[in-house]
Amino acid sequence: MRPTGIAVLLLSLTSGRWCVPQHSCQPEDELVATCTELNLGYCNDLEYSRTIFPNILGHQSRLEAESGAEYLLLSVAHGLLGGECSPEIRLVGCSVLASPCRDDRMVKPCRSACEALRRDCAHAFEAVDMAWPYFLDCDRFFAGDEEGCFHPLAKLKARQEVAMSREGPSTIIQFTHTSNSQMYGILKRTAAKCSHVARVYSIGRSSEGRDLLVIEFSNNPGQHDLLEPEIKLVGNMHGNEVLGRQLLIYLAQYLCSEYNLGNQRVQAIINTTRVHLLASMNPDGYELAASEVEDRGDPELSDQEMFQGHLLNSWTVGRTNAQNIDLNRNFPDLTSVFYRNRRSKLYRIDHIPIPDAYWFGNVAPETYAVMKWLRSLPFVQSASLHGGELVISYPFDFSRHPHEERMFSPTPDEQIFKQLARTYADSHATMSDNDTERCGASFHRNRGIINGALWYSFAGGMSDFNYLHTNCLEITVELGCDKFPPEAELYPEWKRNKEALLTFLESVHRGIKGLVQDSDGNGIKGATISVRGIRKDITTAEAGDYWRLLNPGTYVVTATAKGYSKVSKRVHLPRSLNRAGRVDFVLQKVPVEPDIDDHLFPLRDTWDRFDPYNNFERNTEPEESEGGIERQEKPWWWNYFSQSGVSPPHWLLRNV
Repeated sequence: MRPTGIAVLLLSLTSGRWCVPQHSCQPEDELVATCTELNLGYCNDLEYSRTIFPNILGHQSRLEAESGAEYLLLSVAHGLLGGECSPEIRLVGCSVLASPCRDDRMVKPCRSACEALRRDCAHAFEAVDMAWPYFLDCDRFFAGDEEGCFHPLAKLKARQEVAMSREGPSTIIQFTHTSNSQMYGILKRTAAKCSHVARVYSIGRSSEGRDLLVIEFSNNPGQHDLLEPEIKLVGNMHGNEVLGRQLLIYLAQYLCSEYNLGNQRVQAIINTTRVHLLASMNPDGYELAASEVEDRGDPELSDQEMFQGHLLNSWTVGRTNAQNIDLNRNFPDLTSVFYRNRRSKLYRIDHIPIPDAYWFGNVAPETYAVMKWLRSLPFVQSASLHGGELVISYPFDFSRHPHEERMFSPTPDEQIFKQLARTYADSHATMSDNDTERCGASFHRNRGIINGALWYSFAGGMSDFNYLHTNCLEITVELGCDKFPPEAELYPEWKRNKEALLTFLESVHRGIKGLVQDSDGNGIKGATISVRGIRKDITTAEAGDYWRLLNPGTYVVTATAKGYSKVSKRVHLPRSLNRAGRVDFVLQKVPVEPDIDDHLFPLRDTWDRFDPYNNFERNTEPEESEGGIERQEKPWWWNYFSQSGVSPPHWLLRNV
């Protein structure tokens, strides 16, 4: 919790309106510098023992320095910032309050140390609504290396390097729960440490305005490289399911550190794959769930009340977003559209467009942001990390019979989905073991994997949407029984899941990949790649490259595009192949003929329609009326079109 009393006391210190004590405004020749023993309680572990007064800030004595707001801030910095940047903030601050004295002269701290500290730790103050402390102004109170300055963090870094050399190179991760502000700080610092292979970016904001922050790893961060597959891992979709969130934070630190340490496996992953980690899709829900866990420490609650309340609340409190929307029920229900049209040979079941009627419903900002993210990058493979069971489920999640809660409902890619699920489950320490104790359900016959609808059916899930709207194949990873495990369990869970996470990242390099080009060597965007016997096509990316996940076997693969010829190739993928096979296509231009499908099935050309009437923006920015906030009412016909999955006619939408 934020120490609000201290924040009020220190407001003038960090608001930028603080004036340096008046003593520092006196002419230098009026001040008598005196070397003295260093005797400041929070600064007594510095690597020198003598300091000098007046100090840089103009404090005339130790007592005056100890009574200042600067010293107070250093004494509470650890708690105020939630443990971030500790002890670095204190050591650098002490070097200003009590600079070393050598030969009766003050030695100022190094500006380079201050600048590095501010680069790594400014976000921690922003997270508690405080400006950067004035006395850590790098230009005013610090000196350059050429002036013979003192580096206040040199000894600390030396000790860390010695410790690492004794234990051997390793990645140091703090296995604790992280608040939202701490999570943002860790991800930003990690990206800064590995700026040559990492960056952070936001895909949008939550209902309460928190960033949906992604950290990306690639040998060319920020750019899609030709023929390099893109994979994403999403955590904390349900705010009270936090283990996945923590694992992705640890994975980000691990990838960065191990890449710099020369880990060949990690370097191979990052150099050949573009990895995107969204640690928290629902930071608002997490905030609520974390506060509920804190309340378990209430001394007025009996042990029985606390235990029973936790069992109930950990399964409910914080699951939804701040609008009380379950994000894994909020995506467009394209599975129903698929079931209605699957028997028609003329209907494409890939890249099913979003029905216009969907936008008249309650679309969460988090859902909206993820949908735009999915459409903006050519993702090949994905995993969504959840909690509450120990199993991998895969699409379809919505039953092919609306009245059957548990019915096996496979996709055309059933075999590759099963292989993706097996990849994670078999690499996990216990998930695929028949003897593993589960959380209530029985998955021992399935060795830790199950078709989603066979487990339980629901519509509007993210994994089904990934599959039917994009090229991406996504599985759901249920990480364990306890949705909000105690900190003592975080390291054991990391050990159980680390190999599975790395193996899953590597598994995107299976099947085939290649280029679809015209006779002049230009890539063809949006060309269709189809595999005989699998009624699910994929499309090429901006530069004409594609990736098609396939198991070992022999396939007939066809590439086609409007205005071009059709080319088919027979492809054999041996079991010994440990990377994607390269299959390129060159298409010849042909005259474009009218296609009857364009008239019978107009939906096939409407994939690019995304919130065409800006309903999301209008719903998220309601107009005020005299009675308060006026919310847009759904039209009387909305339920019919929403449930049918058919887009309303344009003349009807114009009247909304």
